[in-house]
Amino acid sequence: MLRPAERAWRLAAVTAAIVVALDQITKQIAVNSIRPGESENVFFGLDITNIRNTGVAFGALKGAGLLVLALTLAALGALLFYFALHPARRMLWLPVGMVLGGALGNLADRARIGAVIDFIDPSLWPAFNVADAAIVLGILGLLYVIEGE
Repeated sequence: MLRPAERAWRLAAVTAAIVVALDQITKQIAVNSIRPGESENVFFGLDITNIRNTGVAFGALKGAGLLVLALTLAALGALLFYFALHPARRMLWLPVGMVLGGALGNLADRARIGAVIDFIDPSLWPAFNVADAAIVLGILGLLYVIEGE
């Protein structure tokens, strides 16, 4: 039987792997379905658009590849350090896995094509992807797990 810390690390790793897989699969579907720069309306207020983002959230730090990489790795390092100190904290593995998986999904794009593929494009919000959604939900979950007790 696994110790609670080992179980938490495994659950976080499985969660991250699922997020990466979903992210990469959905990005490839979008890329194979829509030409770069084009959009298709799904329903009122939501388009699927094939675009690239070389920056971070909302296109900030556009073109600052090494800085984005350094900031991402520093944030992941801090997250994993915190998790290493508190692996048995109830449900902490879930938001850690979501943030880690989202970051790895976007880093895979940056390594492969030099930019992140964004395709979910609401009318009143910048385009994003599954990895971005996992990161945001993971951070909210992290705050809930840490502050909620």
